[in-house]
Amino acid sequence: MSSFQFNVVGTIESPYKQKFAIPRQPGLIAEARGKLILSPPFADDDIVRGIESFSHLWLVFIFHETASKGWSPLVRPPRLGGNARKGVFATRATFRPNPIGLSVVKLEKVYRQRNKLVLELSGIDLLDGTPILDIKPYLPYADALPDATGGFADSAPETLMAVSFSEQAREFCLAQTAHPELALLIEKVLKQDPRPSYKKQRDAEQHYGMTLYHFNIKWTVNGEQNHVTEISQLP
Repeated sequence: MSSFQFNVVGTIESPYKQKFAIPRQPGLIAEARGKLILSPPFADDDIVRGIESFSHLWLVFIFHETASKGWSPLVRPPRLGGNARKGVFATRATFRPNPIGLSVVKLEKVYRQRNKLVLELSGIDLLDGTPILDIKPYLPYADALPDATGGFADSAPETLMAVSFSEQAREFCLAQTAHPELALLIEKVLKQDPRPSYKKQRDAEQHYGMTLYHFNIKWTVNGEQNHVTEISQLP
């Protein structure tokens, strides 16, 4: 068969409302919590029976925001500064022959919300609204391979970026009882330095904005310093 058709089993609710600022791999920001909403006919208690005995899950998903943009045999991995080309099958780039991704997440809990079944997750790297094709349990004895090598991405990315908050931004975070981890989430996202590679070479102060949950976050970058200037709630 040259093509297949799949059913979407659920949809992700994520703090990441845009591709910009999503960590480049799962698990890098434990505070990034989200939900996988299983809707009928997959919102059946039997379909997840026994799943809570696993700490982590594999999610097979669709790169729905970039799926229509096609693919390329060669890509420029951000890990290499966007200056070197690698074969798409040697990377985890989003522009693939089939726009399918694989992400490992931590399962926090399972509960029912009206006629929907909810898997609460953490450590996610998924865009809000991401369609999920399948869920598989993570098996440490088979999936964690201590002798494996990671090519050009053999270790977790690190930056020297520091993060500070204006008084307004800090007070705004402290007032968010529904998202008590907001300040830490922002800090960890910015320490990943989500800027495009070509902008990291610039010395002048740069201004950025992003949306996490339903908050608009503005910050400046000056050298290795991120300063969150203002946070507001979206209408």
